Amino acid sequence: MTLAVRVPQALSARVPAEQRGPGLDRDAVRLLVSRGTEVSHHAFAELPRLLRAGDLLVVNTSSTLAAAVDGRVGHARVVVHFSTRGDDGRWAIELREPDGRGTTRARAGGPAGTRVRLPGGTRLVVEEPVGAGGDRLWWARVCGPEVLGAPRAAGAGVLGTLREFGRPIRYSYTERDQPLSAYQTVFALPSADGAGSAEMPSAARPFTARLVAELVSRGVQFAPVTLHTGVASAESHEPPYPEWFAVPEASARLINAVRAGAGRVVAVGTTAVRAVESAAGGDGVVRAAEGWTGLVVTPERGVRVVDGLLTGLHEPRASHLLMLEAIAGSAAVDRGYEEAVAEHYLWHEFGDVHLVLPPSTGAGNSSR
Repeated sequence: MTLAVRVPQALSARVPAEQRGPGLDRDAVRLLVSRGTEVSHHAFAELPRLLRAGDLLVVNTSSTLAAAVDGRVGHARVVVHFSTRGDDGRWAIELREPDGRGTTRARAGGPAGTRVRLPGGTRLVVEEPVGAGGDRLWWARVCGPEVLGAPRAAGAGVLGTLREFGRPIRYSYTERDQPLSAYQTVFALPSADGAGSAEMPSAARPFTARLVAELVSRGVQFAPVTLHTGVASAESHEPPYPEWFAVPEASARLINAVRAGAGRVVAVGTTAVRAVESAAGGDGVVRAAEGWTGLVVTPERGVRVVDGLLTGLHEPRASHLLMLEAIAGSAAVDRGYEEAVAEHYLWHEFGDVHLVLPPSTGAGNSSR
């Protein structure tokens, strides 16, 4: 799906909401609500009044890594974006050209055998492209003085490099580098093996502990899942490649119970949709699952579990729009984005958010 709207550069959110004025918190963003082609405008703090007792929010607990590290290929400076750690200890990486305003220019990762030097003595050897990523994403083997050759040691070496020398991935529409804490959501949990997301699962960023408490007090429930996001394409918007996910047994039971009742299952972010839909069978029943998912949710595939979606605003050519169309239909997506541009909503990870709900069917009720 490609939208006809054009998003002016001025609508890019350049800093987090809490830095736009005194006394503001993360939830000081706007909330566009779509119920079919019916659109309304709200503050994000109104979310508890827009949901109802018995609704369920599916949230991604993946924490964000400091996944950008300066390096060198020969005498040339590069920025390495660490995207995904494979089971064999290799990492999917993206090489980008530094420009002092974020790292916006993609550089071909090959040819195979290219060596990348990182701070602290870690070395990367580029080996092969990552599937459909073409020459943007490459699998790289890790070597260096702190790596003993085993996959676990290789992974630990990179994670140590990220902790000491890394910074969050950012792009040139943002004003400046931000601390890693600005890229963590209230739901983020450190994983036992140190894995996490290359880029923030940003739909959950506006949530605060205070807002979560209010939602719970009103009878809205939460189901945690995990999906570690890779590096998105800022240029070609190709579909996502396989990412690691986990849906625990308790969350699967809760999702199924809500679906059997009168509540709605609302995913917080496209990552949560991908995780829970990957754990759903053809019968719509969610079962505990973990592993790699290559699922791409499209209108042709449809959704089996999710009734609604809380998400950021995506570029008009982004592959995520196919997921929105699968949930809401193309007319609703077109209408929502036309309103978002006309009303000057802010885009990207520090921007405003979009709540997609089923069309209203009467007073106080919504259909699945």
